[in-house]
Amino acid sequence: MSIHENLLGGPPPTHLPDDPGPRELLASGTTPADVAAKYPTSSLAWARLADEAFERGSVVESYAYARTGYHRGLDALRRNGWKGHGPVPWDHEPNRGFLRALHALARAAQAIGEQEEYERCAQFLKDSSPTAAQVLG
Repeated sequence: MSIHENLLGGPPPTHLPDDPGPRELLASGTTPADVAAKYPTSSLAWARLADEAFERGSVVESYAYARTGYHRGLDALRRNGWKGHGPVPWDHEPNRGFLRALHALARAAQAIGEQEEYERCAQFLKDSSPTAAQVLG
């Protein structure tokens, strides 16, 4: 029996492939806008744009950035075998861009009064990665 075997019989965890380019550029101080322009499929870049917009009070802009990152992440998950549900572990760093975008979308949806979307996204985050839900708040 593998230590990573799912004993509950659900789908296996989805682990996105590593794409260090966006992460390294962001870590080196490149602006999220420049990273998103160079790597438009990077959920991490869009999530960082959403965070910056939210922090400066541009909630609708944050919502749009987060939604882009969320959809880019869904595309990547599906390409990597995800069937619409199942774990997306936070401890696998390449998954964090999607999880951050999902969190940012929930936060922005709540801020603009989209309660149903907030609840759906918050639950999706908890279902995908309880650790991400806890870490991101």
